Amino acid sequence: MIPSGSGQMVIDIGRRAFTVGLGAAAAWPLAAHAQPPTKPVIGVLGANSPNQTTEAFVPGLRESGYVEGQNVRIEYRWAKGEYEQLPRLAAELAALHVHVLVALGTVAAKAASVANGSIPIIFSMASDPVAEGFVESLNRPGRNITGAISISGALAPKRVGLMHELLRNDVAIAILINPENPLGESERMDSEAACRVFGQRLEVLTAKNEVEIARAFAALGPLHVGALVIASDNFYFGQMQRMATLAVQYSVPTVGPIRAFATEGGLMSYGARIADTVRQAGIYVGRILKGENPADLPVVQPTKFEFVLNLKTAKTLGIDVPPGLLAIADEVIE
Repeated sequence: MIPSGSGQMVIDIGRRAFTVGLGAAAAWPLAAHAQPPTKPVIGVLGANSPNQTTEAFVPGLRESGYVEGQNVRIEYRWAKGEYEQLPRLAAELAALHVHVLVALGTVAAKAASVANGSIPIIFSMASDPVAEGFVESLNRPGRNITGAISISGALAPKRVGLMHELLRNDVAIAILINPENPLGESERMDSEAACRVFGQRLEVLTAKNEVEIARAFAALGPLHVGALVIASDNFYFGQMQRMATLAVQYSVPTVGPIRAFATEGGLMSYGARIADTVRQAGIYVGRILKGENPADLPVVQPTKFEFVLNLKTAKTLGIDVPPGLLAIADEVIE
């Protein structure tokens, strides 16, 4: 650069020279190197495939002022029910240095917590995060992880009780469990305890994919099972319509863990709204991106559990629903 006595500066580039004002010369390097702000990146790790419950994440995020494609980018990884894939998928997201990692499901939360040590994690799951070792307490998580829970896995005895109230006999009850879900064993034990109270036998069936689900329903007849309880599981949440169809096909009164089972044609459902916990995860992600610490955000617990009864399906199965059961239903589908 060649100084000029007139308050200007001559810039010499090779053989060419031109004169600019000093103010412009001062601003030019800044403008040349200015870069657009980087959008924060959210990693979403799902134990299942995308479904109507997982879709609630984006509206929750929007409530906090973040819109995908506008001021935030989302990287999705779905295990599609193959839980053994979760550690690899979690590692992929951690390697992208996402700003927040969202885990949909208990098994996804476990994989996310192992994959990184400092990235904030927001979970939406059914199990107790204190018992799982994720947080120090529900009110004060104390670590880099928090979120929302549905405690759906703890409601198996209630579902057994509803089925007993419906049938009022000593028929055997079966419970369908995903053997790869760590919640399955506790649901089995709780259901066995409930069946002992009612004097009923419990059969345990397992299924971890669509083929095994079909086999489990086909086995109900030979086992002389009069009713079925579907355990809480993220993969199962995406199979509600199929399970409802199979339950009617094999004429087995069945109670599911989420509302979608009854609305898709199943007989009954009892549980919290899973979509609400996923939506809350989206809200918490927004708060983390705005600077809040997950250690200070209390775990959100459900405030309401819904009992949905499909009266149309009851008639198809030839079941007369007791008036007392109809009276306590939050929703009756006719």
